[in-house]
Amino acid sequence: MLGLEMVVLLGVALVACGALASRYPIAPAILLVVAGVLIGFVPHLRHAHLPPEIILLVFLPALLFWESLTTSLREIRNNLRVVVLTSTALVVVTAGAVAATAHYVLGMAWGPAWVLGAALAPTDATAVGVLARNLPRRTVTTLRAESLVNDGTALVLYGLAVGVTVGEEHLTGLHVTWLVVLSYGGGVLAGGLVGLLSWQIRRRMDDPMLEGIAILVTPFAAFLAAESIEASGVLAVVACGLFLSQVAPRITGAATRHLVVPFWSLATTVLSSALFVLIGLEAQSAFRNLSSESMGRALLDILLVAAVVIGVRWVWTYTTPYAIRTVDRRPAQWARRVSARQRTVSAAAGFRGAVSLAAILAVPRTLESGAPFPDRDLIVLIACGVIMLSLLQALLLPAIVRFARLPADDSVAEEIQLAEVFTLDAAIEAIDDTALELGVGDLVTARVRHELDKQRRLVKAAGVDGDPVVEHHGQYTSLSLALLARRRDALVQLRDERRIDDIVLRQVQARLDIEEIRFSRTAPPE
Repeated sequence: MLGLEMVVLLGVALVACGALASRYPIAPAILLVVAGVLIGFVPHLRHAHLPPEIILLVFLPALLFWESLTTSLREIRNNLRVVVLTSTALVVVTAGAVAATAHYVLGMAWGPAWVLGAALAPTDATAVGVLARNLPRRTVTTLRAESLVNDGTALVLYGLAVGVTVGEEHLTGLHVTWLVVLSYGGGVLAGGLVGLLSWQIRRRMDDPMLEGIAILVTPFAAFLAAESIEASGVLAVVACGLFLSQVAPRITGAATRHLVVPFWSLATTVLSSALFVLIGLEAQSAFRNLSSESMGRALLDILLVAAVVIGVRWVWTYTTPYAIRTVDRRPAQWARRVSARQRTVSAAAGFRGAVSLAAILAVPRTLESGAPFPDRDLIVLIACGVIMLSLLQALLLPAIVRFARLPADDSVAEEIQLAEVFTLDAAIEAIDDTALELGVGDLVTARVRHELDKQRRLVKAAGVDGDPVVEHHGQYTSLSLALLARRRDALVQLRDERRIDDIVLRQVQARLDIEEIRFSRTAPPE
């Protein structure tokens, strides 16, 4: 019954935290962490823990795949240098700084110190996506791309640190180089091959349900393929997702998207929310058995390591760009520079989450000799505390965004208008030839042409405040939605009077739902 109780409690926590977040300016992730801490006070539930293998093999592939599918490859290319540096060099610097602090200040041996540093070095794609989604596109894309790639770097360091500490690895320059090459090269190659295979299979499918299942299997296949050659499963999933994000629009039909997108949105929301609850539960568990004296020492250790993790990112943000500027003075790079104020947002968005938690929980309990892993309990305790403190930065993010005075980002709206006008022009240009091919009559062709012309005028006028055409469109949408509600009431009345059965009701209701979704998505913003 414990599993069922946890499922019910988790569902209640997700709904309650979502409702609170909609009413108060608090990030849902923080509320979920608090909910996890509170659940840990229930004696019957405090021993409920999720195995780290589940996080690594189930949660991460699904979450990272959806994040990579929904990010912008163009923006990653435009900010490639920043992404590469933050996802490799910054990870190594952060891990090294934490390891040095743990060794010289906290008294850990170098092996466990590097385990702690590697686990806390990467930012979390899920946390970044949830907590920073309303930032300008360039900022969000750079942060998401960094957090998608830096997991691979961190897990290589983590594997080396654990292997050396346990006694399974011997640290040599050649060995480290080979592991890095295998992790990155093998991961990208495995992800690309699985993505190519998925593309070839899906392009031959015409059943949305089967294609949806194929999409569901893809990230786990990419992760498994990489792990089977001891490469980075994380990078394999990311590479696979980025590849499919480019080819999927040519092979995926509307019916499949209508099925897959809501499923993945719901599933990833539940998975990411569950991870935040798990962070709170693990943190509460780590603190539970401390005495008052050890509690004070542990809090100081957590604050010190958190200060190092956060401080390294701030120092990096305000040093490396200026060092690069002295070398790269191309006009194109001048145009992409941002002010010191605007950099505060990136500096404050270094949230830690699922990867750090999974890595810490996966630390073995014993060495190869059978002795206990040095300072394992302290490592888990510090990591859980630092993850929570990093998430608390989200409370300051709105104020930091106001301080940064980020310029208004109208590029997305402008590109949406460009895309809609361009596609409508293409349809209008092709209407006569297409109608002739299909044998469509003149009256129907004239009606479709009128609808396309009306849509084009509305799109062209969308950027003009108070435009009567836009106002007309809003009234048209509101009236159509209200009449759809009346049609739905009439449909239910027919069923209640037993003039139609439930099967007919569901079929007609599905058509009305499609119309409602269409009108809701095209409604002008209020």
